[in-house]
Amino acid sequence: MPKKDIHTTQQSDTLVIIPTYNEKENIEAIIQAVFGLEKDFAVLVVDDNSPDGTADLVNQLQTTFPDRLFIENRKEKQGLGVAYIHGFKWALKAGFAYIIEMDADFSHDPNDLPRLYKACKEEGADVSVGSRYVDGISVVKWDIKRILLSYFASKYVKLITRIPINDTTAGFVCYKRKVLETIDLDKIRFVGYAFQIEMKYKAWKYGFDIKEVSVIFTDRIHGNSKMSGSIITEAVFGVIQMTLMKFPPNK
Repeated sequence: MPKKDIHTTQQSDTLVIIPTYNEKENIEAIIQAVFGLEKDFAVLVVDDNSPDGTADLVNQLQTTFPDRLFIENRKEKQGLGVAYIHGFKWALKAGFAYIIEMDADFSHDPNDLPRLYKACKEEGADVSVGSRYVDGISVVKWDIKRILLSYFASKYVKLITRIPINDTTAGFVCYKRKVLETIDLDKIRFVGYAFQIEMKYKAWKYGFDIKEVSVIFTDRIHGNSKMSGSIITEAVFGVIQMTLMKFPPNK
């Protein structure tokens, strides 16, 4: 199927970016769930050359949703952050006003998308974060070790950076386009958990208003987790590096 033109006429002001690598078991269901919402969202799948045929499924769905579903096929797997940066640049070029990050595996509930959008559109936030740690710990089907690792990682980041966010590693985030236009996306250093921290940290340091929206995070049912030791190590040491940066660079 020919690649769709980035300038295809849009009916939505909001793009949901879904990065994928071997998400054949989830991708059709998550796209259908997003398009089943009352609010119109467009979806961009950024696929890192999944060998399981994820991209083929998206291509087939494009015939059903020609003006709302887009795909960018990348040649290799380079990390979550690199995929999102690719999607951010695509979204800005296409003219979307709001850009949302979302996982393909239903750990992020599509029904929460309108709440993230509303926080930016109507409630004054520049960035809205789907947070697991606003009202206690809102995580389902994680073992206790993983919960504690994630929870205390966010506490550690908050302590070191002083950023006023409870869930600094969250990957369910809505940005106003002006935030992504302000942050130099070519200078984002990290690719895993630290990517999520760095984006929030830089948005905060630039003075953008960040609002946390309480969500329930549910572990994936299908497919394999992309978590690894190297991602956690990057986050721990990346936070220290970020605090040593002179930022914003023009101050």
